[in-house]
Amino acid sequence: MSLLAVFCTNAINILAGLNGLEAGQSFVIGCAVLTHNILELNNSSREAHIFSICFILPFLANTLALLCYNKYPSKVFVGDTFCYYAGMTFAVVGILGHFSKTLLIFFVPQIINFLYSLPQLIGIVHCPRHRLPTLVPPSRVSYFIGSIRRRANSSQSNRISILLISFSSSQAQCPRRLCATSFWRFRS
Repeated sequence: MSLLAVFCTNAINILAGLNGLEAGQSFVIGCAVLTHNILELNNSSREAHIFSICFILPFLANTLALLCYNKYPSKVFVGDTFCYYAGMTFAVVGILGHFSKTLLIFFVPQIINFLYSLPQLIGIVHCPRHRLPTLVPPSRVSYFIGSIRRRANSSQSNRISILLISFSSSQAQCPRRLCATSFWRFRS
């Protein structure tokens, strides 16, 4: 059952990044869970389904309110916090409602997306759309700046830090230049 909690949180998070997608898919899955619970109220585990409905109704209200601000053009970005909240809500509803296997059916689009992107994740198929970080060897300037900071006292170190931050932000304005204090850059 703990793997279901991990799966649900990561299944919501795997499609993150597009406006309204996390909240939209959570709302659709939540409506499917609510419909399933309503249809199973005449079953022997009526109390478990009522308990599940009591969990999923406030979740649907929260998600619908969030979806109003998260759809394109987005005013609110949900991030990992909502993805984990939604995934754990689905896991708790599925486990305590005694329909954890049925819950996996509602996540079929995420499973298909995972199977579709698996060759790219393993490295069989080249994926040019992802920008992967690579290690850039430190330059002489970064060694020079580090040695100056080690020799300076604390008040001078603060001024040097402000100078380095302004230097690195001015270097970041030009995308083709590599900042002297940076060790990572992205491949295009």
